[in-house]
Amino acid sequence: MAAPDFDLLILGGGLAGGLTALALARRRPDLRVGIVEPGARIGGNHLWSFFESDVAPADRWLVEPLIGHRWNAYEVRFPAHSRILDQAYRTIESEALDAAVRAALPGERILRAASLTVSSTAATLDDGRTVAAAAILDARGGKAEGLQLGWQKFVGQLLHVPQGHGLGHPIVMDADVDQANGYRFVYCLPFSRTELFVEDTYYADEQDLDVGTLRDRIGDYAAAQGWQIAERTREECGQLPVLKGGDFDALWPATDLVARAGAKGAFFHPLTSYSLPDAVRFATWIATLPSFDDLGPATRSRAKAHWRRGQFDRLLSRMLFDAADPAQRYRVLERFYRLPSPLIARFYAGKSTAFDRARILTGRPPVPISRALRALKEPK
Repeated sequence: MAAPDFDLLILGGGLAGGLTALALARRRPDLRVGIVEPGARIGGNHLWSFFESDVAPADRWLVEPLIGHRWNAYEVRFPAHSRILDQAYRTIESEALDAAVRAALPGERILRAASLTVSSTAATLDDGRTVAAAAILDARGGKAEGLQLGWQKFVGQLLHVPQGHGLGHPIVMDADVDQANGYRFVYCLPFSRTELFVEDTYYADEQDLDVGTLRDRIGDYAAAQGWQIAERTREECGQLPVLKGGDFDALWPATDLVARAGAKGAFFHPLTSYSLPDAVRFATWIATLPSFDDLGPATRSRAKAHWRRGQFDRLLSRMLFDAADPAQRYRVLERFYRLPSPLIARFYAGKSTAFDRARILTGRPPVPISRALRALKEPK
Protein backbone atom coordinates (compact mmCIF):
# COMPACT_ATOMS: atom_id res chain seq x y z
CA MET A 1 0.00 0.00 0.00
CA ALA A 2 1.33 3.44 -0.95
CA ALA A 3 2.18 5.82 1.86
CA PRO A 4 -0.32 8.68 2.32
CA ASP A 5 0.55 12.09 0.95
CA PHE A 6 0.15 13.72 4.37
CA ASP A 7 0.06 12.81 8.05
CA LEU A 8 -2.78 15.32 8.39
CA LEU A 9 -4.69 17.12 5.66
CA ILE A 10 -6.70 20.14 6.81
CA LEU A 11 -9.67 21.08 4.66
CA GLY A 12 -10.37 24.81 4.91
CA GLY A 13 -7.92 27.61 5.53
CA GLY A 14 -10.04 29.77 7.78
CA LEU A 15 -9.15 30.69 11.35
CA ALA A 16 -9.47 27.17 12.80
CA GLY A 17 -7.68 25.47 9.91
CA GLY A 18 -4.96 28.10 9.69
CA LEU A 19 -4.19 28.08 13.42
CA THR A 20 -4.12 24.29 13.49
CA ALA A 21 -1.66 24.18 10.62
CA LEU A 22 0.47 26.82 12.31
CA ALA A 23 0.45 25.07 15.69
CA LEU A 24 1.48 21.75 14.14
CA ALA A 25 4.20 23.37 12.05
CA ARG A 26 5.69 24.93 15.17
CA ARG A 27 5.27 22.08 17.65
CA ARG A 28 5.34 19.01 15.35
CA PRO A 29 7.65 19.90 12.46
CA ASP A 30 8.24 16.18 11.89
CA LEU A 31 4.69 15.80 10.53
CA ARG A 32 3.64 16.28 6.93
CA VAL A 33 0.75 18.70 7.33
CA GLY A 34 -1.18 20.01 4.33
CA ILE A 35 -4.00 22.48 3.96
CA VAL A 36 -6.63 22.78 1.22
CA GLU A 37 -8.12 26.23 0.66
CA PRO A 38 -9.90 27.48 -2.48
CA GLY A 39 -9.33 31.16 -1.67
CA ALA A 40 -6.27 33.20 -2.49
CA ARG A 41 -5.47 33.87 1.18
CA ILE A 42 -5.38 31.70 4.28
CA GLY A 43 -7.89 33.29 6.64
CA GLY A 44 -9.72 35.15 3.89
CA ASN A 45 -10.49 38.82 4.57
CA HIS A 46 -11.11 39.08 8.29
CA LEU A 47 -10.23 40.78 11.53
CA TRP A 48 -10.31 38.62 14.66
CA SER A 49 -10.48 40.51 17.92
CA PHE A 50 -10.33 39.03 21.38
CA PHE A 51 -9.75 39.84 25.02
CA GLU A 52 -6.29 38.84 26.21
CA SER A 53 -7.92 36.79 28.97
CA ASP A 54 -9.68 34.68 26.30
CA VAL A 55 -6.40 32.87 25.64
CA ALA A 56 -4.65 30.93 28.38
CA PRO A 57 -1.09 32.13 29.08
CA ALA A 58 0.23 28.70 28.08
CA ASP A 59 -1.36 29.08 24.63
CA ARG A 60 -0.33 32.65 23.81
CA TRP A 61 2.76 31.49 21.88
CA LEU A 62 0.41 30.66 19.01
CA VAL A 63 -1.32 34.05 18.62
CA GLU A 64 1.17 36.51 20.07
CA PRO A 65 3.23 36.86 16.83
CA LEU A 66 0.02 37.46 14.84
CA ILE A 67 -1.36 40.38 16.86
CA GLY A 68 -1.38 43.64 14.93
CA HIS A 69 -3.21 45.97 17.31
CA ARG A 70 -3.25 46.16 21.11
CA TRP A 71 -5.19 48.20 23.66
CA ASN A 72 -5.37 48.12 27.45
CA ALA A 73 -9.07 48.96 27.81
CA TYR A 74 -12.34 49.00 25.91
CA GLU A 75 -15.66 50.80 26.15
CA VAL A 76 -19.34 49.90 25.92
CA ARG A 77 -22.23 52.33 25.45
CA PHE A 78 -25.95 51.77 25.96
CA PRO A 79 -28.88 54.18 26.20
CA ALA A 80 -28.82 54.16 30.03
CA HIS A 81 -25.31 52.93 30.79
CA SER A 82 -21.75 53.38 29.55
CA ARG A 83 -18.55 51.99 30.91
CA ILE A 84 -14.80 51.66 30.29
CA LEU A 85 -13.39 48.27 31.27
CA ASP A 86 -9.68 47.85 32.00
CA GLN A 87 -9.26 44.64 30.04
CA ALA A 88 -6.62 44.14 27.38
CA TYR A 89 -8.04 43.81 23.87
CA ARG A 90 -6.24 42.51 20.77
CA THR A 91 -6.82 42.29 17.01
CA ILE A 92 -5.33 39.95 14.40
CA GLU A 93 -5.59 40.72 10.70
CA SER A 94 -6.01 37.79 8.32
CA GLU A 95 -2.96 38.93 6.35
CA ALA A 96 -0.82 38.04 9.39
CA LEU A 97 -2.26 34.52 9.59
CA ASP A 98 -1.75 34.01 5.86
CA ALA A 99 1.88 35.13 6.02
CA ALA A 100 2.61 32.97 9.08
CA VAL A 101 1.13 29.79 7.59
CA ARG A 102 2.93 30.29 4.28
CA ALA A 103 6.21 30.84 6.12
CA ALA A 104 5.66 27.71 8.22
CA LEU A 105 4.52 25.27 5.50
CA PRO A 106 6.32 24.43 2.26
CA GLY A 107 4.44 25.84 -0.72
CA GLU A 108 3.53 22.43 -2.11
CA ARG A 109 1.62 21.64 1.09
CA ILE A 110 -0.84 24.50 0.53
CA LEU A 111 -3.29 23.27 -2.09
CA ARG A 112 -5.49 25.90 -3.69
CA ALA A 113 -8.60 23.87 -4.45
CA ALA A 114 -12.02 22.98 -3.09
CA SER A 115 -12.80 19.63 -1.52
CA LEU A 116 -15.62 17.69 -3.19
CA THR A 117 -15.80 14.31 -1.44
CA VAL A 118 -14.24 13.53 1.91
CA SER A 119 -13.52 10.47 4.01
CA SER A 120 -11.49 10.10 7.19
CA THR A 121 -8.35 9.38 5.13
CA ALA A 122 -8.83 10.98 1.67
CA ALA A 123 -10.26 13.99 -0.12
CA THR A 124 -11.17 14.42 -3.78
CA LEU A 125 -10.49 17.95 -4.98
CA ASP A 126 -12.16 19.98 -7.70
CA ASP A 127 -8.98 19.96 -9.77
CA GLY A 128 -9.27 16.19 -10.18
CA ARG A 129 -6.75 15.12 -7.57
CA THR A 130 -7.45 12.62 -4.81
CA VAL A 131 -5.22 13.28 -1.83
CA ALA A 132 -4.58 10.61 0.79
CA ALA A 133 -3.72 11.31 4.42
CA ALA A 134 -3.32 9.36 7.63
CA ALA A 135 -6.10 11.66 8.90
CA ILE A 136 -8.39 14.35 7.50
CA LEU A 137 -9.50 17.38 9.53
CA ASP A 138 -12.57 19.12 8.10
CA ALA A 139 -12.49 22.83 8.97
CA ARG A 140 -14.52 24.13 6.02
CA GLY A 141 -17.24 25.92 7.94
CA GLY A 142 -20.45 25.08 9.72
CA LYS A 143 -23.54 23.09 8.95
CA ALA A 144 -26.97 23.80 10.41
CA GLU A 145 -28.34 20.26 10.73
CA GLY A 146 -30.24 19.98 14.01
CA LEU A 147 -29.46 23.54 15.12
CA GLN A 148 -31.75 26.38 16.20
CA LEU A 149 -30.03 29.57 15.10
CA GLY A 150 -30.25 33.31 15.14
CA TRP A 151 -27.74 35.47 13.30
CA GLN A 152 -25.19 38.14 14.08
CA LYS A 153 -24.74 40.13 10.85
CA PHE A 154 -22.25 42.85 10.13
CA VAL A 155 -20.47 45.10 7.66
CA GLY A 156 -17.21 46.75 8.67
CA GLN A 157 -15.04 49.32 6.90
CA LEU A 158 -11.67 50.87 7.57
CA LEU A 159 -12.15 54.64 7.55
CA HIS A 160 -9.49 57.26 6.97
CA VAL A 161 -10.33 60.32 9.09
CA PRO A 162 -7.58 62.91 8.39
CA GLN A 163 -8.56 65.24 11.23
CA GLY A 164 -8.39 62.36 13.73
CA HIS A 165 -11.20 60.38 15.34
CA GLY A 166 -10.27 61.01 18.97
CA LEU A 167 -10.64 57.42 20.21
CA GLY A 168 -7.89 55.99 22.40
CA HIS A 169 -9.40 52.53 22.89
CA PRO A 170 -11.98 50.33 21.15
CA ILE A 171 -15.72 50.73 21.53
CA VAL A 172 -16.71 47.07 21.53
CA MET A 173 -20.42 47.89 21.70
CA ASP A 174 -22.06 51.24 21.06
CA ALA A 175 -25.71 50.27 21.38
CA ASP A 176 -26.86 53.87 21.84
CA VAL A 177 -28.12 53.73 18.26
CA ASP A 178 -31.45 52.92 16.61
CA GLN A 179 -32.77 49.55 17.84
CA ALA A 180 -35.92 49.26 15.73
CA ASN A 181 -34.99 46.01 13.96
CA GLY A 182 -33.33 44.08 16.77
CA TYR A 183 -30.24 44.33 18.91
CA ARG A 184 -27.80 46.57 17.05
CA PHE A 185 -24.48 48.12 17.96
CA VAL A 186 -21.52 49.83 16.32
CA TYR A 187 -18.01 48.50 16.89
CA CYS A 188 -14.97 50.77 16.58
CA LEU A 189 -11.28 49.83 16.50
CA PRO A 190 -8.81 52.75 16.43
CA PHE A 191 -5.83 51.46 14.43
CA SER A 192 -4.07 54.83 14.48
CA ARG A 193 -4.91 58.47 15.12
CA THR A 194 -6.53 58.71 11.67
CA GLU A 195 -7.41 55.07 10.84
CA LEU A 196 -10.55 53.60 12.38
CA PHE A 197 -12.30 50.33 11.66
CA VAL A 198 -16.06 50.78 12.11
CA GLU A 199 -18.49 47.88 11.98
CA ASP A 200 -22.29 48.01 12.08
CA THR A 201 -23.58 44.81 13.70
CA TYR A 202 -27.02 43.53 14.54
CA TYR A 203 -28.66 40.36 15.85
CA ALA A 204 -31.60 39.18 13.78
CA ASP A 205 -33.72 36.10 13.21
CA GLU A 206 -33.06 35.92 9.46
CA GLN A 207 -29.73 35.21 7.77
CA ASP A 208 -30.03 37.62 4.83
CA LEU A 209 -27.73 40.65 4.91
CA ASP A 210 -28.43 44.03 3.30
CA VAL A 211 -24.86 45.23 2.76
CA GLY A 212 -25.90 48.59 1.27
CA THR A 213 -28.01 49.54 4.28
CA LEU A 214 -25.19 48.78 6.70
CA ARG A 215 -22.71 50.77 4.60
CA ASP A 216 -25.08 53.73 4.85
CA ARG A 217 -25.37 53.24 8.60
CA ILE A 218 -21.57 53.40 8.95
CA GLY A 219 -21.58 56.72 7.12
CA ASP A 220 -24.42 58.06 9.27
CA TYR A 221 -22.67 56.97 12.47
CA ALA A 222 -19.41 58.63 11.40
CA ALA A 223 -21.24 61.84 10.60
CA ALA A 224 -22.96 61.79 14.00
CA GLN A 225 -19.52 61.54 15.66
CA GLY A 226 -18.23 64.47 13.60
CA TRP A 227 -15.80 62.31 11.61
CA GLN A 228 -15.12 63.46 8.06
CA ILE A 229 -14.30 60.36 6.02
CA ALA A 230 -11.68 60.91 3.32
CA GLU A 231 -11.49 57.29 2.23
CA ARG A 232 -13.06 53.91 2.95
CA THR A 233 -10.80 50.89 2.49
CA ARG A 234 -10.90 47.28 3.65
CA GLU A 235 -14.48 46.03 3.89
CA GLU A 236 -15.56 42.92 5.76
CA CYS A 237 -19.06 41.50 5.97
CA GLY A 238 -20.60 38.32 7.27
CA GLN A 239 -23.36 36.40 8.99
CA LEU A 240 -22.32 34.52 12.11
CA PRO A 241 -24.54 31.87 13.74
CA VAL A 242 -25.92 32.51 17.21
CA LEU A 243 -26.78 29.16 18.76
CA LYS A 244 -30.08 28.90 20.62
CA GLY A 245 -30.38 25.12 20.86
CA GLY A 246 -30.50 21.93 18.92
CA ASP A 247 -29.45 18.31 18.79
CA PHE A 248 -25.72 17.67 18.81
CA ASP A 249 -26.14 14.14 17.48
CA ALA A 250 -28.01 15.51 14.46
CA LEU A 251 -25.25 18.04 13.84
CA TRP A 252 -22.52 15.41 14.13
CA PRO A 253 -23.77 11.80 14.01
CA ALA A 254 -21.60 9.27 15.82
CA THR A 255 -21.29 7.37 12.54
CA ASP A 256 -19.45 10.33 10.93
CA LEU A 257 -15.78 9.49 11.52
CA VAL A 258 -14.29 12.53 9.78
CA ALA A 259 -12.55 14.83 12.29
CA ARG A 260 -13.87 18.38 12.51
CA ALA A 261 -12.61 21.76 13.67
CA GLY A 262 -14.06 25.26 13.86
CA ALA A 263 -17.70 26.01 13.16
CA LYS A 264 -18.07 22.60 11.49
CA GLY A 265 -17.99 21.10 14.97
CA ALA A 266 -19.80 24.05 16.66
CA PHE A 267 -16.54 25.20 18.25
CA PHE A 268 -17.67 28.78 18.89
CA HIS A 269 -19.35 30.79 21.64
CA PRO A 270 -23.13 30.23 21.34
CA LEU A 271 -24.11 33.87 22.03
CA THR A 272 -21.22 36.03 20.90
CA SER A 273 -20.21 33.80 17.95
CA TYR A 274 -16.57 34.29 19.04
CA SER A 275 -14.46 31.53 17.53
CA LEU A 276 -10.85 32.52 18.25
CA PRO A 277 -10.64 31.25 21.85
CA ASP A 278 -11.91 27.81 20.82
CA ALA A 279 -9.76 27.78 17.69
CA VAL A 280 -6.65 28.44 19.81
CA ARG A 281 -7.59 25.79 22.37
CA PHE A 282 -8.24 23.26 19.60
CA ALA A 283 -5.02 23.98 17.72
CA THR A 284 -2.80 23.77 20.79
CA TRP A 285 -4.57 20.57 21.88
CA ILE A 286 -4.13 18.79 18.56
CA ALA A 287 -0.44 19.69 18.60
CA THR A 288 -0.05 17.61 21.79
CA LEU A 289 -1.54 14.40 20.36
CA PRO A 290 0.95 11.55 20.00
CA SER A 291 -0.83 10.32 16.86
CA PHE A 292 -3.90 11.01 14.73
CA ASP A 293 -5.35 7.53 15.13
CA ASP A 294 -9.09 7.85 15.80
CA LEU A 295 -8.91 11.61 15.32
CA GLY A 296 -12.56 11.73 14.22
CA PRO A 297 -13.97 10.25 17.46
CA ALA A 298 -11.49 12.30 19.51
CA THR A 299 -12.59 15.60 17.96
CA ARG A 300 -16.24 14.62 18.23
CA SER A 301 -15.80 13.87 21.94
CA ARG A 302 -14.17 17.26 22.39
CA ALA A 303 -17.01 18.95 20.49
CA LYS A 304 -19.66 17.19 22.57
CA ALA A 305 -18.00 18.34 25.80
CA HIS A 306 -17.95 21.89 24.39
CA TRP A 307 -21.65 21.56 23.54
CA ARG A 308 -22.48 20.54 27.11
CA ARG A 309 -20.50 23.48 28.52
CA GLY A 310 -22.44 25.84 26.25
CA GLN A 311 -25.87 24.99 27.65
CA PHE A 312 -26.12 28.17 29.72
CA ASP A 313 -24.92 30.37 26.86
CA ARG A 314 -27.57 28.86 24.57
CA LEU A 315 -30.13 29.79 27.23
CA LEU A 316 -28.92 33.40 27.11
CA SER A 317 -29.23 33.32 23.30
CA ARG A 318 -32.86 32.26 23.66
CA MET A 319 -33.44 35.02 26.19
CA LEU A 320 -32.10 37.52 23.66
CA PHE A 321 -33.96 36.23 20.61
CA ASP A 322 -37.11 34.56 21.90
CA ALA A 323 -37.92 36.32 25.16
CA ALA A 324 -37.21 39.94 24.22
CA ASP A 325 -39.01 42.13 21.71
CA PRO A 326 -36.55 43.07 18.94
CA ALA A 327 -36.43 46.76 19.88
CA GLN A 328 -35.80 45.86 23.55
CA ARG A 329 -33.11 43.21 23.08
CA TYR A 330 -30.37 45.68 23.96
CA ARG A 331 -31.61 45.65 27.57
CA VAL A 332 -30.27 42.11 28.01
CA LEU A 333 -26.73 43.26 27.20
CA GLU A 334 -27.10 46.58 28.99
CA ARG A 335 -27.90 44.70 32.19
CA PHE A 336 -25.06 42.24 31.60
CA TYR A 337 -22.53 45.04 31.32
CA ARG A 338 -23.39 46.30 34.80
CA LEU A 339 -21.90 43.10 36.26
CA PRO A 340 -18.34 42.78 37.65
CA SER A 341 -15.52 42.99 35.13
CA PRO A 342 -13.96 39.56 35.95
CA LEU A 343 -17.34 37.88 35.39
CA ILE A 344 -17.63 39.54 31.98
CA ALA A 345 -14.13 38.38 31.06
CA ARG A 346 -14.88 34.78 32.04
CA PHE A 347 -18.10 34.86 30.02
CA TYR A 348 -16.34 35.88 26.81
CA ALA A 349 -13.66 33.25 27.36
CA GLY A 350 -16.35 30.57 27.71
CA LYS A 351 -15.32 29.93 31.33
CA SER A 352 -18.31 31.14 33.34
CA THR A 353 -18.52 29.61 36.82
CA ALA A 354 -21.70 28.36 38.48
CA PHE A 355 -21.67 31.52 40.61
CA ASP A 356 -21.31 33.65 37.45
CA ARG A 357 -24.36 31.97 35.92
CA ALA A 358 -26.41 32.54 39.04
CA ARG A 359 -25.30 36.18 39.16
CA ILE A 360 -26.28 36.74 35.52
CA LEU A 361 -29.79 35.38 36.14
CA THR A 362 -30.34 36.97 39.56
CA GLY A 363 -32.99 39.65 39.77
CA ARG A 364 -35.84 40.61 37.55
CA PRO A 365 -35.01 39.70 33.94
CA PRO A 366 -34.96 42.55 31.38
CA VAL A 367 -37.54 40.60 29.33
CA PRO A 368 -41.18 39.59 29.97
CA ILE A 369 -41.17 36.92 32.69
CA SER A 370 -43.57 34.62 30.83
CA ARG A 371 -41.29 34.61 27.79
CA ALA A 372 -38.23 34.16 29.99
CA LEU A 373 -39.76 31.02 31.48
CA ARG A 374 -40.53 29.60 28.03
CA ALA A 375 -36.93 30.26 26.99
CA LEU A 376 -35.61 28.01 29.75
CA LYS A 377 -36.38 24.85 27.76
CA GLU A 378 -33.87 24.16 25.01
CA PRO A 379 -35.50 23.36 21.65
CA LYS A 380 -34.43 20.26 19.76
